[in-house]
Amino acid sequence: MTAPAIPYNAPLMAEHPFDLTGKVALITGANSGLGFAYADAIARAGGDVVIWGRRADQNQEAAQRLRAHGGRVATASVDVADEFAQKSAFAEALEEMGRLDCVIANAGGVTMAPVVDMSAEQWDALQGVAQRGAFFTLREAARHMVARAEAGDAGGSLIATGSLTNFAAVPGLAHYAAAKCAVAGLVRTLAFELGPRGIRANMVCAGLTKTGMVPFDDEHPLGRDAVAKIPMGRMADPEEMAGIVVYLASDASRYHTGDLITVDGGRMINGT
Repeated sequence: MTAPAIPYNAPLMAEHPFDLTGKVALITGANSGLGFAYADAIARAGGDVVIWGRRADQNQEAAQRLRAHGGRVATASVDVADEFAQKSAFAEALEEMGRLDCVIANAGGVTMAPVVDMSAEQWDALQGVAQRGAFFTLREAARHMVARAEAGDAGGSLIATGSLTNFAAVPGLAHYAAAKCAVAGLVRTLAFELGPRGIRANMVCAGLTKTGMVPFDDEHPLGRDAVAKIPMGRMADPEEMAGIVVYLASDASRYHTGDLITVDGGRMINGT
């Protein structure tokens, strides 16, 4: 059963539909790769950002680059698999920024092993960040947004980073696929439960992207094999995944929820 609907008086659309001025976004795993691309695009659209990453030095380097866009930037070194650490970091972010309008559960990593060779430790290590960590992030964000809605300020956007393993099997990535599929289920449930409060929840299923998680490029034999199946003929740059996040963070997406959005250069339309 969903909660009773709370009237959602959406603000008038900004002159620019993707203007994020006055909005605050928190992104986990945001000092490099996809997370930084998300944060950079949001900052360029006028939003303030909170970035989390494990390494304080990388957080500060990323923050310096983000501040060049003129908005507020906060950082925290957070192990997202640690529930207490997340609760504490959320409280600090809210104290510093005052509110969170968009929260992106992006932190994660990847290892590879066939199922028959995968250890419990390898399985649990990935699940701890990619599934358990995403649950804590989205839950704490939802709690803040629900409390704000009940005080008369409805709305908010929850986003999770997914992958093509949400739709297709990839040998060696059973633990990764299991985590992403679990988070997709969480996103759908959040969309259903929180819709009456104007809170949206969506997943961005990113195609093959040039980040530190991918141990090859277009010219590597593995890269060439992968690119051969992508209609656009190349891997993505991280910033090419960021536009959809600006849309989801903006009021332009205020009726868009419960979706798994694929940004993959057409990979999933190729059945091979």
